[in-house]
This record gives sequence, structure tokens and C-alpha cells, in this order.
Amino acid sequence: QVQLVESGGGLVQAGGSLRLSCAASGRTLSRYAMGWFRQAPGKEREFVAAITWSGGNTYYADSVKGRFTISRDNAKNTVYLQMNGLKPEDTAVYYCAAALSLRASRTSYEYDYWGQGTQVTVSS
Repeated sequence: QVQLVESGGGLVQAGGSLRLSCAASGRTLSRYAMGWFRQAPGKEREFVAAITWSGGNTYYADSVKGRFTISRDNAKNTVYLQMNGLKPEDTAVYYCAAALSLRASRTSYEYDYWGQGTQVTVSS
């Protein structure tokens, strides 16, 4: 079992930045692909970013490309999402997820473990 805990969410003005963290316990994350997803009120959960187990490949949704950066520190068992240039439409609950896979998927059902989420609110 892998337990994931997100942190770093909050309220920020448009154009600001936040750094989300996802700390894992139970097992080392070094064998897991990791993803970030988000869900806004009344909308379906959507893919944000993903990273392979080695950190060698990263993938982004078009809506965040160039503004968000996913990274990982396997020694700290932690994955990060640096969010710059935040927009009101980025407002959502952000979830991290882990998949025991060599491939970092954009599809939520391919992930095995999920955190409880952290709220990000961007004011205009």
C-alpha cells in the first residue's frame, strides 16, 4: 500500500505561484509513475501532469504546458508540482496519484493510489 498526502494548496491571486507537494509513505515511490490531476466544482477530474518513475519523461495537459512543472525526488519520496502564472480557471482540488508502471499515463483509471487532495483557489 502507498499512502499519498498532498500539501501546498491555498489562495493566490492570478499570476501568482504555488508549489504543491505529494509525500508518500508505505512504499518507496521510485518504482511508480506519478501524476497530478485536478477537479473543479461540477466538472470531471482532469489530467494535469505526469512523470515517469525515473523522472526522465514528463507530460502536461495543454492547458498548463509552459506554466506548470512536475518533478520528483525519489530520495525524499516526494513529487512536486510547481505552478506559475496561475489563472482563475486553475481553481480546483488537486490530487496526486501513483501507478506501478513504467509509463506515466494521462488516464486516471490507470493509477492505483490517490491522495486526499489539496484545494487551489486563484482569485482574479
